[in-house]
Amino acid sequence: MEMQNDFDRLLFFEHARRSAEVTYAKNPLDTENLTRWGGALLELSTFQSVQESKSMIKDAISKLDEALSIDPRKHDALWCMGNAQTSYAFLTPDKDVAKGYFDSAYTYFQQALEEDPGNELYRKSFEVAVKAPELHSDLHKQASSQQAMASGSIGGPSTSSSVRGPKAQKSSDLKYDIFGWVILAVTIVAWVGFAKSNVPSQPPR
Repeated sequence: MEMQNDFDRLLFFEHARRSAEVTYAKNPLDTENLTRWGGALLELSTFQSVQESKSMIKDAISKLDEALSIDPRKHDALWCMGNAQTSYAFLTPDKDVAKGYFDSAYTYFQQALEEDPGNELYRKSFEVAVKAPELHSDLHKQASSQQAMASGSIGGPSTSSSVRGPKAQKSSDLKYDIFGWVILAVTIVAWVGFAKSNVPSQPPR
């Protein structure tokens, strides 16, 4: 059931991305469309490998940049940009580089909240943004220590690389599972409201 839900989400946001491309060709100044496009790319990035995900998030950031260059006060684009910056930061192991993205995210969330002060979603995102760098640090420490434990528990230098491989792979997979979960925590709950406000309502099942 979980897999079906993920597949449905993938199809939904892939359709949104393609629709946005078509609309963009007709009207490149449509800020609603650019925001939807950036948001769809951000969601689709959660289904990719780490490198592909980072590339897709960068693409989302460029679409949101376009929207904000047309309307700098568009609060949903500001909020979406905050999510994009946060997602990219969590996928960046270097603490100092990640901090730059977290700082940007904080600013974008703050601006979104200033434009729409009654929005609880923006308020929550803004509050969480303060804790994000600490969470990033904890996650990367945990991933590193698990990797070290996996390497250390295998034995001495005589151990064959074929034994070491799967354990190291398992630790690496766990690390990316954690980052994937964090990105989902930051974006998916919020996206329910965002998708409802931007997509025509579907008939009841």
